[in-house]
Amino acid sequence: MEWSQLRFQNNGLIPVVVQDVHSGEVLMLAHMNREALQRTLETGKAWYWSRSRQKLWLKGEESGHYQHVRAIIADCDGDALLLKVEQEGPGACHEGYRSCFHYELTREGEPVPNAEPVFDPEEVYGRGEDVFEELYNVIIDRRDHPQEGSYTAYLFREGLDKILKKIGEESAEVIIAAKNDTKQPLLEETADLVYHLTVLMAERGITPKQVFQVLRSRRKDAQTGR
Repeated sequence: MEWSQLRFQNNGLIPVVVQDVHSGEVLMLAHMNREALQRTLETGKAWYWSRSRQKLWLKGEESGHYQHVRAIIADCDGDALLLKVEQEGPGACHEGYRSCFHYELTREGEPVPNAEPVFDPEEVYGRGEDVFEELYNVIIDRRDHPQEGSYTAYLFREGLDKILKKIGEESAEVIIAAKNDTKQPLLEETADLVYHLTVLMAERGITPKQVFQVLRSRRKDAQTGR
C-alpha cells in the first residue's frame, strides 16, 4: 500500500496504535495528520497531532521520552496505523506509567489502575503552574506569529465573539462528559475548555500569574475565615 492511499478521516487525522517493538506492549493511542506522518518518516521519531492543543508535537520533546520508530504498518482498510517503536525513557504515558493503557474497567464500569507508575510526572513535566504558563506562552506565540493552518491563530483572527462561542460550546461538552461513568471523556473535554479559556485570557490581556494570584488570595481568605 502506498502512503498516498491511506484513508484519513474528514478532520484530516488517522488513528495510530503505538507498540513496543521488543515486548509487544501497547503503549498509547494517538493521531497523525499528513504532516506528522511525513515528519515521522523523515526523522525516524514519532510525531503526532494534538487534538486538544491543535498542533504538531514530537513525542518526548518535553519529557525526553522519545519514540524511535522501527516500523509503520497500515491496516487492511488503510484507515489506521501501527507504529512499532523503541521507547526511550521509563514510560510513554504523561501520567507516569509505562503505557497509557493502565486503567482496567471493572464490572461496575469504574476504571481502576492495573499498573504502578514508573516516573513522577511533576519532575518530568513540571508543576501545573508551569504547564499553564507554557500553554499560555505557546498561545501568545501563535497570536503574534500566526502560522498557516494554526487553529489558535484562526481563533484570534476571528476575534472575541468566536472565542466566546467556542468557550460556550466546550462548556456544554464538559457538562455532557461529566454525566459519563468514565473519567477520560471529562478529562479531554476539560483540557479543551482550559485551552479555550487560555486563548480568551490572551485575547483580553490576562496572564496565568494574575489568575494564580487571585486563587492564592482566596485560599488565604479561606484559611483566615474571611
